[in-house]
Amino acid sequence: MYIPPSHNYVSVFGTTVDWRLSVATTLSDYAHAALSSATSSLPSVTRLNADVIDWAAFAQAWRNTFKTFIANYPNSSTTDERRSRPFKTVDQHHHESLIDLLHENGLESLWSAEEVLEISRAWHVLKPWPDSSAGITQLNSQGLQTCTLSNGNISLLSDIAKHAELPWMHIFSSEHFRAYKPSPEVYIGAVQKLGLKVEECAMVAAHLGDLRAARDCGLKTIYVEREEEEDYSIEEIEKARSEGWVNIWIGLHDGKEGERGFLAVARRLADGA
Repeated sequence: MYIPPSHNYVSVFGTTVDWRLSVATTLSDYAHAALSSATSSLPSVTRLNADVIDWAAFAQAWRNTFKTFIANYPNSSTTDERRSRPFKTVDQHHHESLIDLLHENGLESLWSAEEVLEISRAWHVLKPWPDSSAGITQLNSQGLQTCTLSNGNISLLSDIAKHAELPWMHIFSSEHFRAYKPSPEVYIGAVQKLGLKVEECAMVAAHLGDLRAARDCGLKTIYVEREEEEDYSIEEIEKARSEGWVNIWIGLHDGKEGERGFLAVARRLADGA
């Protein structure tokens, strides 16, 4: 018999917040300001490149560098190893990768170093999906514990929660464990932080790879589909669905208008899933 989880660990980027619109808008606004400034003297090639750049595609490329960073991060096998080496945060990666992308696109002269640092913090002020705040509030009101479990660093997640009005009961970050998902240390560490058993917990995410790793650690899984977020192919998605290892599957259009996403999760859990 399926027993609904009492604690829900939730992914943030893409699952809870719409990073695409937020980051692309920030890039576009800063570019417009630089190109319109009466006091700036940008090189002509920089102006030309900035005029034709697709900032939404640039934002996606920026996000892709994050995925590569996480995939290649040397997660250590022991706690002592993790504690002994410097931990590179997502904030650090976002800043460094933005500098690299600007050079790759011939835009290194578009903004000052101070402005580039400011823009790299666009990830701190992301817009939530319409159902996120209300859905998390509803989950809390049902006596369920809601916690972040994200690769974002602690200050990043705290700023997003404040900006997007996300009433998490706990904020857990990969930074706490000095490793990145899908490392088992992150999932198991978050469960242990609250003195729980894995079977009492569920991972909520818009990414089946995240859920697969959580499932392998013993957590239940709740899939919340978000537009353009899934990295799995159509065939892989169908295979995952047919195999049945996702306990609750919330499709993009499941539920009534205004009752989707996290609100649909809350309703399913209230009904005993």
